Amino acid sequence: MEQLLGFLSTFGVLAIILLALASAAIKIVQEYERGVIFRLGRLVGAKGPGLFFIIPFVDRMVKVDLRVVTLDVPSQEAITKDNVTVKVNAVVYFRVIEPSDAVVQVEDFRRATWNISQTTLRNVIGQSELDELLAHREKINQKLQQIIDETTAPWGVKVSIVEVKDVELPQSMQRAMARQAEAEREKRAKIIHAEGEFMASQQLAKAAAILSKQPAGVQLRYLQTLTEIAVEKNSTIVFPVPVEFLGAFAAAGRSQESGE
Repeated sequence: MEQLLGFLSTFGVLAIILLALASAAIKIVQEYERGVIFRLGRLVGAKGPGLFFIIPFVDRMVKVDLRVVTLDVPSQEAITKDNVTVKVNAVVYFRVIEPSDAVVQVEDFRRATWNISQTTLRNVIGQSELDELLAHREKINQKLQQIIDETTAPWGVKVSIVEVKDVELPQSMQRAMARQAEAEREKRAKIIHAEGEFMASQQLAKAAAILSKQPAGVQLRYLQTLTEIAVEKNSTIVFPVPVEFLGAFAAAGRSQESGE
């Protein structure tokens, strides 16, 4: 009986050891992950996804996530090329394309990408003018993406998109820009008004040239104007009688007197 108990206890211990070794040897990584294997400190490579085995107590596995990471760059205060102080924040989208490099070449690829994004954002803003930052933001985004991607490429990290989210200007600069925009709109309004006056004068000159060839046309136009005014019924119209019309009556009166 004692021998049976000893055998069972020994078998139980061996079973526990085998289960522990099996759990240490069997590794499962998800579809979006890779397992970077180190054997006695030397890099073996990346495995996965799915089920695979490693040598317990000899191999060590580090999981690396391959999904796109959204990294918020906090607001950075910088001075533009034309000496305007601005606060700018951005967002960076990146993912790991070489899991082995992401583990071996850099201690923490997320923190490293975050720090280089902040530094690059300040440098690019310092090399750009305010008008370029406001009106040509796509160009700034492309420049940021190119610089950050070139820096993180040795780490096995691919930066796909960099977007400047918000540009905060001082209150004094906002008021100056508002005055500039108002003056620009007033300038355009005056130009449009002047162009309208110029076109109207051209049309009036053409109309005057046509009416000068037909004197009766002036009278017809005058009568048409009186008709338009009379529609309102709230105006007193003074109708001047042409001198030629009065002269005709005078001539008729003299002829009647001579006949008598």
